[in-house]
Amino acid sequence: MQKFFVNNNQIESGKININGEDVNHIVNVLRLNTNDEIQICNIDTSENYIAQITNCTKNQVMCNILKKIDETTESNIKIDIYQGLPKADKMELIIQKTTEIGVRAIIPVEMERSIVKLDAKDKQKRVERWQKIAEVAAKQSKRDIIPKVENCINVKEILNRINNYDKFIVAYEEEKNTTLKHVLKTIEEQRMTNKSQIKGENITIGVLIGPEGGIDSKEIELLKEKVDIVTLGKRILRTETAPIVISSIIIYELEN
Repeated sequence: MQKFFVNNNQIESGKININGEDVNHIVNVLRLNTNDEIQICNIDTSENYIAQITNCTKNQVMCNILKKIDETTESNIKIDIYQGLPKADKMELIIQKTTEIGVRAIIPVEMERSIVKLDAKDKQKRVERWQKIAEVAAKQSKRDIIPKVENCINVKEILNRINNYDKFIVAYEEEKNTTLKHVLKTIEEQRMTNKSQIKGENITIGVLIGPEGGIDSKEIELLKEKVDIVTLGKRILRTETAPIVISSIIIYELEN
């Protein structure tokens, strides 16, 4: 069953009004019509419904809510990927696949070794395109949220965000001792103790991945006192592979 997202103001008195680009997809691509059923998620509340199409026009699709779905597809592990700015096609792959895996947000980071340099106009266009890719992937994987692709930031700005997370992990190819497995084990141990700052079901984790050239030593010096720097193993992963691997491992190990 196809899934679509709507805002809270599109739902009223048991009815849902779908508009925008989704109308064309429903009517002309999927060729759905009156009495067909679709799944709809309220993006403001993450509530899901099974709805039946009652009317289709050129500009809108009207539906009646048949029932509310109580289950959620969202993880209790909230992962934000801070991705060192790679080439465009790689970023699109990262956004698509990490959305499918279950991350909460993707934040592009301009780093010392980033090959791609974007001006203000390019940044805005790229973020708009990237956000659309996240939306399509969220629909396909039946997410209950659309991960937010934020505007580009730099490494210094990350320092102001670290305290928002239970853990902030940096994958660094020059790290030889501390493994991701070790850090995830400490999270579990801390969550089980009364003294832990990591409490409750939800865990928030920030992850920084370097661009094609890796993370510069100056950037590591800037971050090292406030983050957990880890190795992902003996083999060096491409920048587009690392966020897919690390987010998969984190969710596998910690998700309820």
